[in-house]
Amino acid sequence: MEWTVLRDRALGTMLGLAAGDAMGMPTQMLSRSQVLRLFPQLSWFQEAPPENPISAGLPAGRITDDTEQALMVAKLLVTGKGSFDGRTFAEQLTNWAQIVEQGGNEQLGPSSRRALDNILRGIPLESAGRWGTTNGAAMRIAPVGIACCAKPAENLVNLVTDVAQVTHNTGLAISGASAVASFIAATLDGEHLQESIRIALAAAKLGSERGYYAPGPSLADRIEWALNFCTLADDDVFLDILDRLVGTGVATEQSVPTAFALVVRWPTNPWRVITEAARLGGDSDTIGAIAGAMAGAQTGIDAFPSNVLETIEQVNHLSLASLAQQLLELRHGRERG
Repeated sequence: MEWTVLRDRALGTMLGLAAGDAMGMPTQMLSRSQVLRLFPQLSWFQEAPPENPISAGLPAGRITDDTEQALMVAKLLVTGKGSFDGRTFAEQLTNWAQIVEQGGNEQLGPSSRRALDNILRGIPLESAGRWGTTNGAAMRIAPVGIACCAKPAENLVNLVTDVAQVTHNTGLAISGASAVASFIAATLDGEHLQESIRIALAAAKLGSERGYYAPGPSLADRIEWALNFCTLADDDVFLDILDRLVGTGVATEQSVPTAFALVVRWPTNPWRVITEAARLGGDSDTIGAIAGAMAGAQTGIDAFPSNVLETIEQVNHLSLASLAQQLLELRHGRERG
């Protein structure tokens, strides 16, 4: 793939992550019916309404922990020259949580909170996240898909495991994160949509063998099952099935298959992907972040409205292009190595 195209897709990945997160910020943890009542025409970033139990009052375009943790991961990958220091990540995550939770609008997910509490109690790092099955690993994993090629799968899943295990050291969570990272990596490798899905499903199976056992369904099978609904003719019926049947909760086996289904439904329209993720409610900021990253990898930045990048960067004081470039340089170094 030409360097300019690769750069646009890497930036599209990071923008899709942040924009999907920000679009879902005001609708997170609201029911689908509440979202449709409060935001009947959701087509741009919105301020969080008073009804939101987590983000009430946050301004339009504000990112949440999904993007902030992904940025931590990205910067640690860059400073580690492609390797990931879990101990440093745990320290940074602890410091971040202490700061943002004082403001009352952000909070760690249940798996991350439990893992960090375990670390503070002296439990070894490799055991602290043994109960983590929620989607926190998948939500922050997109930078790995930019920094690492999809093949050999073992290398990518090794890096995913390093990033996930601090808080989500279970086969279920690592499987979901492996699927997301591998889809992004395969897409940046130049694979077409169906091949990227096949590679993602294989990585999900490989990732399920990592970490501690946690009871739950096969992520690969759940993703394949969710993709069956993408052929439904009616969009509202499709979205209702994602809401009622596949699920929009914080469980990896709900949010990751739902994110994949949104991307496959609208593979050339990342903006539609993230707006529909927001309209689902539930853990909509995380589903939007995951689906937005995958969709942005598919299309690159030009498929987004022209002022999305500027809005996200100005509201949140980010520089996504330079970080995407640094992650790509890690990928280039791995290819040469």
